[in-house]
Amino acid sequence: MRTYTRAFTPGGTFFFTVNLADRSEMLFTDHIDKLRRSVRNVRDSHPFHIDAMVVLPEHLHAILTLPPGDTDYPTRCALTKAGFSRQLPKAERISASRGKKGERGIWRAAIGNTRYAMRMTLLDMWITSITIRSNMGM
Repeated sequence: MRTYTRAFTPGGTFFFTVNLADRSEMLFTDHIDKLRRSVRNVRDSHPFHIDAMVVLPEHLHAILTLPPGDTDYPTRCALTKAGFSRQLPKAERISASRGKKGERGIWRAAIGNTRYAMRMTLLDMWITSITIRSNMGM
């Protein structure tokens, strides 16, 4: 079993990725309205600032900044996933172990996340993105 070390920095900026279990699915883009609704509901009840978010058909990346004094980014991720899941019909295969826990079968088991030590990193990422994009002829 994996052990994750989580950085709990009050008011920190965090990067995380959420993946679907079946990488051939397109649930995020096919149900973007449901994803938006879930993010909005979580942001209303547990405030955060979206610094950046990239939504792809089978996974999403987000950079979020929490309010001063708040360290609870895992709850925001879990509530977003739960809110999105509840809006979808149960059409996926659910393993016995996930069924016992009341979990859906659409999510990959691990959540990746990283705390950014400096806000400058966001600017570096943006500049890198522009550079890569221009090199690709876009």
